[in-house]
Amino acid sequence: MLSISNIILMILIVMVHKTIPDHIYGPGLKPKEIVMPARYFFVNITSIVGRKYSPDLYNEFAVEIEGTSAKQSYCRIWVNKLNRRDGTFIVRYKVYDTCNDLSISLYYKSKHISGSPFTIMGPIQPDPCHCPEQNFDTWLKQYGCPKTYDKVTHSLKLHNQVNMKTKLRKIIDRFHKPESVSFCHYVVKDNEVYRNCYGKHVGFNMFSDNILLFLARKVILPDMELVINLGDWPLVRKDTEPLPIFSWCGADDTVDIIMPTYDITESTVENMGRVTLDTLSVQGNIERDWSEREPKAVWRGRDSRIERLKLVDISRANPDLFNVSLTNFFFFRDQEQKYGPKQPHISFFKFFDYKYQVNVDGTVAAYRLPYLLAGGGMVLKQNSPYFEHFYELLQPWKHYVPVARDLSDLTKRLKWALANDNEARKIAENARIFANNNLLPQHIICYHAVLFSEWSKRLESKVTVEDGMTHVPQTQFACDCKATELHEDHKEL
Repeated sequence: MLSISNIILMILIVMVHKTIPDHIYGPGLKPKEIVMPARYFFVNITSIVGRKYSPDLYNEFAVEIEGTSAKQSYCRIWVNKLNRRDGTFIVRYKVYDTCNDLSISLYYKSKHISGSPFTIMGPIQPDPCHCPEQNFDTWLKQYGCPKTYDKVTHSLKLHNQVNMKTKLRKIIDRFHKPESVSFCHYVVKDNEVYRNCYGKHVGFNMFSDNILLFLARKVILPDMELVINLGDWPLVRKDTEPLPIFSWCGADDTVDIIMPTYDITESTVENMGRVTLDTLSVQGNIERDWSEREPKAVWRGRDSRIERLKLVDISRANPDLFNVSLTNFFFFRDQEQKYGPKQPHISFFKFFDYKYQVNVDGTVAAYRLPYLLAGGGMVLKQNSPYFEHFYELLQPWKHYVPVARDLSDLTKRLKWALANDNEARKIAENARIFANNNLLPQHIICYHAVLFSEWSKRLESKVTVEDGMTHVPQTQFACDCKATELHEDHKEL
């Protein structure tokens, strides 16, 4: 039977959800259901207070997030406010304890905006807590994930009723070339992670370890086994048997199962942690509005493809249009005297002091593209046989301006943008919208979860842990996973 205090709290919860304005949105407003390293939500403050954006709005808008915990009277929370310079702020916060509740206060000129503070009842767990939801489909719904993705369906179309024991032997026979190929065979059994790695350079298994451990802390994963390629190049050519290998990058002539790159995945699971570049931070560290940016195209990078050397030639021939430099020589060391000297790296955020960013392949697809799309500049993207998991959703001339593979029309495309500033700015705005709809941390987590779930349904062989496999343990973290009495009562209604 519900106590009076619990009934009051439940009424407060309903009132909270009704009073959050539409201009305040994002997964960080559901911190009990959506557990991430850094929660985040958006506040369109100009719509709320009825004024246009100006730089002084940053100091006029303030955020406080507080809570209580079982251990002490307060819950340790780190809050980060990011200014998109378009009237919308990104609020990120990192929770370090299990919070009984959260109070989110939003201020404009030191006064609460309508409905603030917003109270959210817990328990609200920090990311390291190992408190998995028992039902996978329930967790997907709570987390706001779609049931599937077209790209997941497409990537798995060649793999039905997979006997992974047989496939693994074939993968090892074909690809176990220690000097050139590295991969790991993973087994997830009873929500524990195990692996065997093959090859000389297996350090990148930290990235695949991290996403599997992250998901296993949030939800009971289905038993499964899979092989993850630790290199950039996809491995399974179309003219060969379609062996099931998960890779971070695809190519037109390969059929690997594509997952989000290690780069954007790491920026997700280490958000507000050891990484500084992610699709949220890039939006909040831009110092210039579009009209204030230099009307040039900027690029920095190493010499990992011949077109990057050509880009230097194009820049030198058009110094009024381009700011381009190589930062390191490895693949074309014999060309350093001609194309050097190498220049120091600049902050990625400084790319957006310029209106236009050039995206040229490296060894495969350039993994910086998600951040370029999020940054509000117009991307000049080289046509490429390589792709990441989201490329099929991108539309040329809507989200980016296409450039020939050999860069022969790059200067022409840039001159078009200079002569059509409104159209170029619209493409830049569309790119940012695309990133916010497809490439934020919630989206990357959901894509992995759906991909692994759909893959597990295709396995017909029994999932077993082989002798000698390395157990990949969760980091120990003191946490109370028990739901509060209110939470249990609420579930029964």
